[in-house]
Amino acid sequence: MKFTDGMWHVREGVDINWMSHVERSAVRENEVDLLLTKYTRGRGDKLNTPTLSATVRSPREGIIATKFTHWAGGQDDTGPHFPLIEDDFHPDINDEPGKSINYRSGPLQLDINTEPNKLGYQYATGNDAKKLTSHSWRSIAYIADSNTPKHNPSDQLYVQKDHYILLGLDLAVNEKIYGLGERFTPFIKNGQSIDIWNEDGGTSSEQAYKNIPLYISSRGYGVFVNTPAKVMFEVQSERTTRVNIVVKAESLEYMLIVGPTPKDILRRYTALTGRPPLPPAWSYGLWLTTSFTTSYDEKTVTSFLDGFKQRSIPLTVFHFDAYWMKSYQWCDFTFDDAMFPNPKSYLSTLKNERNLRLSIWLNPYIAQASPLFAEGKKNGYIIMRSDTPTPTVWQWDFWQAGMAIVDFTNPAAAAWFASHLRKLMDLGIDSFKTDFGERIPWQNVKYHDGSDPARMHNFYTYIYNKCVYETMTDYYAEKGLTGKEIPVLFARSATAGTQQFPVHWSGDSESTFEAMAEILRGGLSLSLSGFAFWAHDIGGFEGLPPPALYKRWVQFGLLSSHSRLHGSSSFRVPWIYEDHPELGGKNEAEECSKVLRDMTRLKISLMPYLLSQALQARDNGTPMLRALLMEFGDDQNVWTIDTQYMLGENLLVAPIFSEDGEVTFYVPKMSKAGAGEQKEKRVWRSWFDHNKTYKEGEWYTETHDFSTLPLLVRPGAVIQYNPSLERPDENFQDGLKVLVNGPLSGEVPVDFMSADRVEKVTRTAKLSNDEWVGDEAAEIVLMHKRPFPG
Repeated sequence: MKFTDGMWHVREGVDINWMSHVERSAVRENEVDLLLTKYTRGRGDKLNTPTLSATVRSPREGIIATKFTHWAGGQDDTGPHFPLIEDDFHPDINDEPGKSINYRSGPLQLDINTEPNKLGYQYATGNDAKKLTSHSWRSIAYIADSNTPKHNPSDQLYVQKDHYILLGLDLAVNEKIYGLGERFTPFIKNGQSIDIWNEDGGTSSEQAYKNIPLYISSRGYGVFVNTPAKVMFEVQSERTTRVNIVVKAESLEYMLIVGPTPKDILRRYTALTGRPPLPPAWSYGLWLTTSFTTSYDEKTVTSFLDGFKQRSIPLTVFHFDAYWMKSYQWCDFTFDDAMFPNPKSYLSTLKNERNLRLSIWLNPYIAQASPLFAEGKKNGYIIMRSDTPTPTVWQWDFWQAGMAIVDFTNPAAAAWFASHLRKLMDLGIDSFKTDFGERIPWQNVKYHDGSDPARMHNFYTYIYNKCVYETMTDYYAEKGLTGKEIPVLFARSATAGTQQFPVHWSGDSESTFEAMAEILRGGLSLSLSGFAFWAHDIGGFEGLPPPALYKRWVQFGLLSSHSRLHGSSSFRVPWIYEDHPELGGKNEAEECSKVLRDMTRLKISLMPYLLSQALQARDNGTPMLRALLMEFGDDQNVWTIDTQYMLGENLLVAPIFSEDGEVTFYVPKMSKAGAGEQKEKRVWRSWFDHNKTYKEGEWYTETHDFSTLPLLVRPGAVIQYNPSLERPDENFQDGLKVLVNGPLSGEVPVDFMSADRVEKVTRTAKLSNDEWVGDEAAEIVLMHKRPFPG
């Protein structure tokens, strides 16, 4: 939200009260309290003016938080709040009364200028106190806005206005801003106006399903706004030298998180907001769905599975999308008996005879025609209206006729919802696709626990997905399956903290190369917002993808952490083109099947590597899909690249976004050089052709057929893989190989994983240019020509 009209004016009806002076300060054991006022020339200026109270604290090492408060006279805060994992960190505080306060949390320091009428914040890091950002002149404000329906000038002194708090953080020359959730707009957020407000807007708009109030700067810091309320960011879009942060509220807390690298920022941020548990090994395999509005029954599903088997395409998960339930009854958690007359028997067949894992679609909405509606209404399990004289359920017809929304703030409602999930798990369901959770009303509604509806709009997805995830966790524990069975969701909506309930997928995209590129931008932004495991609809959601797009999206999708074929009105089985001679008919169907088969086998072969990379997400918050800047931040060229990514730390992927197979990509410079001789020999190599090499810091343009794409192995990489695997959850040991792109810089530890115990390293070996110490059952495969000793 913009309040100014150029540099010198404000918009009509807006009153900005800039804080310029520290009236008084108090230093406590771990905190600093400040009273901020406008520019003060004398005692007369202390009348008829608002103030902001500020409290500075450190919730964890390397993080400094400041909470600004205008009016504190409201009732106790009803929430909701982001659940934070704070520790008992003790900062260093140095107070020079009337001059400055230095507040230090680990490598991060904040200098507050407390001289009269010289209020300023400056964040710095390191022994040389390198400046990160600051609040300079006119950058902290309380705002009163009369552009509101409740404003009545005749009320004179008692006129009502909307109240906002504005914080402006300075940007340096060439500073770039990233993150703020899964955003499909340009990867670099400078110049954009961004509202942190969950919406179901598809992937081709400025709206987002996963809004996270965290941004990361190229200068080595992050900013997290600690509220689930609507946060408005103007990123060089109002003041060209600032990020303006605005919340319509009486208080606002933000936290500055020091790096210096994006990995360091995410390590600290996810330590604060939670890190993801590990998904099960089987979840990394290929998922196939019935698609959204398509018509299907047992016969249709069986034909899909037979088709995959006939074409030798490994399939791990089958997903039943929306119409497993009867129309107008979403959700009633009951299979449509016209399509699935004996679901228990059929699901058992799929699991035991087809060796499939099963997923099912749901959302937190209860249509009026659902038998559960009356039960939910009677027992107070659904969100109610606040503007009616008698208790009334909040309803609308926009999604499902007479739809209501489950109120997860009511423990009894959460238990009720969970009871229906348990029945489905008893039938053999292994995963839930938790769709929606964005279309949550915030006007004229009330929650069981009294939560603020405006704050609950974004936060609802947290309690929704938490309920489903914990239901699965509890179910497995009660069955004695903990350690063998691991919960996994397929979630669309998110807020800060929901990275603890993986996996997430990107939502509804068009079937175009442009949409495929925007999906990658969204994934890169989400990865820089603390989310580690991510998927997307291979082929796009809307429309029937042309065969070339289908094959290129298959390559991209099978080189993502999780991989799912899904569409809206058309199936995503590769032989769908047999029904479309205008798109190539049988020939294209065979070619699409081949690409899908080869890429699925490639991904399955990488399972030992993928699981080792997943451990980094659990332990440090480092995502599987990584922007190049996360691995090669010292190379200035990578800070603008949004058409490539790293899959883990050692594989560079450049998806192909063109009909003709042409792709231009950049090979990053390594941040740390080895010995002089080894540096000269250090090259990136193609996964598909080990003799094909690439120099650091160079751009390349290539044309690929559908059997390959740029998939490059990092210099010095050691990658575990097993080309003999048929499933992602098999024993990795038999046929295990270790790929080495030497020469190596010193001794490299090699961690080995097990599909049965994804949460830990089963054994560790050591590899260097001189020797291999470990299990000789692992075959060494050298990409470079130098013979391996021994």
